[in-house]
Amino acid sequence: MNRSWSRTTLSIAGAATALAVLTACGGSGDDSSDGGGTGSAAKPVTITFWGWAKGTKEVVDAFNASHKNIKVKFEETPSGNAGGYAKISNAIKAGNAPDLVSVEYPQLPEYVSQGGFQDISKYLTDDVKKKVLPQAIEQTTLGGKNWAVPFDAAPQAFFYRKDLFTKYDVAVPKTWDEFKAAAEKIKKADSKARIGTFFPDDPTTFQAMVWQAGAQWFKADGDTWKINTTDAATTKVADYWQGLVKDGLVRSDASFSPAWTNSLKTGGTIGYLGASWGGGVLGGTLPEQSGKWAVAPIPTWDGKPASGMLGGTTFAVPKNSEKAEAATEFAKWMTTTEDGIKARISSGTSSAFPAALALRPAAKAAFDTKFYGGQDIYQIFEDGGSSIKQGWTWGPSMGTTNTTLKDQFGKVASGGATIPGAVKAAHDATVAELTKRGLKVED
Repeated sequence: MNRSWSRTTLSIAGAATALAVLTACGGSGDDSSDGGGTGSAAKPVTITFWGWAKGTKEVVDAFNASHKNIKVKFEETPSGNAGGYAKISNAIKAGNAPDLVSVEYPQLPEYVSQGGFQDISKYLTDDVKKKVLPQAIEQTTLGGKNWAVPFDAAPQAFFYRKDLFTKYDVAVPKTWDEFKAAAEKIKKADSKARIGTFFPDDPTTFQAMVWQAGAQWFKADGDTWKINTTDAATTKVADYWQGLVKDGLVRSDASFSPAWTNSLKTGGTIGYLGASWGGGVLGGTLPEQSGKWAVAPIPTWDGKPASGMLGGTTFAVPKNSEKAEAATEFAKWMTTTEDGIKARISSGTSSAFPAALALRPAAKAAFDTKFYGGQDIYQIFEDGGSSIKQGWTWGPSMGTTNTTLKDQFGKVASGGATIPGAVKAAHDATVAELTKRGLKVED
């Protein structure tokens, strides 16, 4: 095991008892399929795959060109928060879901608890698991069963316009106090410029911030879910971002929206608090700004390295698929082979940070650093990954939690809600949802 990750126990394994209750309620999916038959004597199998991650089409093309027994029919969907998850959920309910879907770590327990995915444990043998960051396996192991194939880890990072930081004589912030001071200096230097953005549509960015600060919103204790969103860490982060928004020090635009993109193109926004995968997104979105951007560690509260995890992709098999074995084989190829990683990174749009430790050098070698002026951004990601805080567990109803946060965050910029108030509303909605499901809750 990579020693730099040894401190990053993400505690999903500790939720096994409570999640076992959930999966017993929701079912473990249809395990009656023949697996799709991937042996050499089997007929060629065609699987359907829905996803949105950058570089996916190139990965599918590379796989189809090199495999005869499995063919992948790919459909690009909107990102999860932009409609992808709704599309997946509706398809599962209608019984016409694809054979494989992209799902981020935070959303996985929700689907599992509702019986939407298949247990793929028999296809994830120990030799495969050993290739992947143990913490990523833990995040996809619920109730003692494997529900998805992990693809990447997603440590936080700060992307910034180095030319404009120089122009405005602003030092790259190492702490959140320095970040606020830098935000004030940038606004003073150019009344139209802002250091970054509060994303009202993306609760996961805020959750990564509270994770980084040491919060632990969910904890499974026996058959009881303990929920704590009023801890000091969460309160500190919520108050801090409320202040930035109230004082007009950051923009409030939907993530990856035309408004956000335009503000980057015009220099109205000169920083982006994102994750490792954001490096490729920026490069693909702003090719005309090649050489003007750089990456720094995410600011921290005390100046010492610390990170949450922002998103991160896994691949899961919906319950009605009869081709689970073939779907899992494709997922394993995407996530644990050099050919799979190179196909994605070489697309020029992805800076994914593989959960498979041995593939990180291949990812680094395949990434074109020209957009970042030759900077070794993968070293920033490696350092960030080693500092991911311990103890964070995703809850079993993140759909409810995040929908409430998103609804409330959307009112913050206009003064119709506050960030602390949004967290309280999400807490109450989550407790009500789990109670409705008949689960024990302590808050």
